[in-house]
Amino acid sequence: MAPAPISADKMNRAVVAFLNGRRLKGYIFNFSAAKESFRLFPAEPAQEKSGSDIFMKDLKAIFFVKDLEGDPENSETRGEDRPIHGRKIVVTFNDGEELSGTTEAYSPQKLGFFMFPVGKNSNNLRVFVINRNVRQVKRV
Repeated sequence: MAPAPISADKMNRAVVAFLNGRRLKGYIFNFSAAKESFRLFPAEPAQEKSGSDIFMKDLKAIFFVKDLEGDPENSETRGEDRPIHGRKIVVTFNDGEELSGTTEAYSPQKLGFFMFPVGKNSNNLRVFVINRNVRQVKRV
């Protein structure tokens, strides 16, 4: 007997950003910031066996989003001022890409940390940044 599908209300929409520039869209169930891997499912509701294993060591960040389509015209800029979660920061990844937002729990000793968008029109709900692939975290 096949396992029951995972309920869509228990899954997070996510865009997974790999170190090599590739991006995958899908759904994540039971994400843990303490684990080295998770499963990304291509569609909702998903069978448990239909997902792909994703390893944190291969990623820059995981973008938990409102919808998977996004808005290519909207950009996350430093100038917007809507801090709602902690201190404002700018993250510079090893490839030079920058991401601005706020965080409540940055610790370079951990696997990663969550940051939140400052833009009121952002499609991002939160972003999990992988520490080992970050060049600099600067408080602003």
